[in-house]
Amino acid sequence: MCKDCCKKGACTMAMIAKVLVVIGGVNLGLVGLGMLLGTTGGWNVVNMILGSVPVFEAVIYVLVGVGAIMLAFGCKCGKCMDGVCASCASCAPNEAPKTEASM
Repeated sequence: MCKDCCKKGACTMAMIAKVLVVIGGVNLGLVGLGMLLGTTGGWNVVNMILGSVPVFEAVIYVLVGVGAIMLAFGCKCGKCMDGVCASCASCAPNEAPKTEASM
């Protein structure tokens, strides 16, 4: 069980990537639903919010794509690779402490 000695979850970039991929997935789901229902305007929420500024809309789409690639290949930072609580003895009680003889 994790205590207050370390943070729960993944690194900040991995969390941002997850949020961006969820936003992109919901947006694409709404676009597909709008197409199935035959609406002419479409239900592209990103376009509805940022349609007047196409550069910002394109930046959002690129960030969603980068987030998807990051989730597909995994984050390579130390926090995500080692595990959040890998170095905390109270959070990982099943691991035997390293001694000089075991090194």
